[in-house]
Amino acid sequence: MAKYQTVMLDGSELSVKKAAAFIRAGEVVGMPTETVYGLAADAFNENAVSKIFAAKERPADNPLIVHISDLSMITGIAAELPQIAVTCAKRFWPGPLTMVLPKTPNVPLITSGGLNTVGVRMPSHPVARALIDAAGVPLAAPSANLSGSPSPTCAAHVLKDMNGRIPAIIDGGECDAGVESTVICFEDDGVGDGAIKILRPGRITAQMLSEVTPDVRIDKGVLHAVENGAKVASPGMKYKHYAPKAKVTLVEGSARQFAIYVYKHAQPGTVCLVFRDTDIEGLDVPYIVIGDTPEEQAHRLFAALREADETGAAEVFARCPTTEGVGLAVYNRMIRAAAFRVVKP
Repeated sequence: MAKYQTVMLDGSELSVKKAAAFIRAGEVVGMPTETVYGLAADAFNENAVSKIFAAKERPADNPLIVHISDLSMITGIAAELPQIAVTCAKRFWPGPLTMVLPKTPNVPLITSGGLNTVGVRMPSHPVARALIDAAGVPLAAPSANLSGSPSPTCAAHVLKDMNGRIPAIIDGGECDAGVESTVICFEDDGVGDGAIKILRPGRITAQMLSEVTPDVRIDKGVLHAVENGAKVASPGMKYKHYAPKAKVTLVEGSARQFAIYVYKHAQPGTVCLVFRDTDIEGLDVPYIVIGDTPEEQAHRLFAALREADETGAAEVFARCPTTEGVGLAVYNRMIRAAAFRVVKP
């Protein structure tokens, strides 16, 4: 569907102004954030937002996140802002936290995926915030990849997926976090100050959120498939996501158990995602190291899944990460990339 001569811009002030001009003209621009790269358009412009869905080939009921550069912008987006949300904003913004809140009529239904709520966050990447300021409007910005494929963590990934589909991409360097923002909503059962529910895990962990309230809950959709036809308030919950072209299988257990499973099941075209070189010591199987800590794994995961595709892999066996801390975000992305195929040797 090549429509544009996609240009790569640097992160200079002049380039940001050029990108902002595209946005004001109702176009879509590839934007760096601290999490992953996003496809940014005027969140209030229905036609512009529709171009995001077209470029990504994204299902229309998958809501977008609205990005702001200053807390004062939230009044035009959120109809209500409970005190617990204010506390979270002061504690974690700018940063990789998205809050789902009741939306104002300013936010079109196409942006919210047909819901009466909308996710809002304030990115910490200086280029993203400069672009929002220069455009003068909040930006709807899902990940800048074709729907369902691994999210982009550098400008080259965006160009690979979006060349010809959007007019411009700002190269803001490699993303720090490597996984999308933590998405939360608020529940009030009439006891205490209310609860925080995690809809999608990220770099802001349950332990960090417990500093705001001891009542932090994990939505069942974080670890399990959502029922067909269910409405979801957060992107990344409903559909198969983050997947390379290869079939992905998660393998639970120790490094030794993983190596034995690979030995028994690897075929020509198998590639492994491992934490360290020793995970498949002695086996003649191609592998990609994603890191020994949850933070390293989050930073490297999507790039590693794209690398697997570049090798022409038919199947990927991946070591199963911990579900503690940032590891929950890594696990959440990996089980969706694997379409919930998890084996226990």
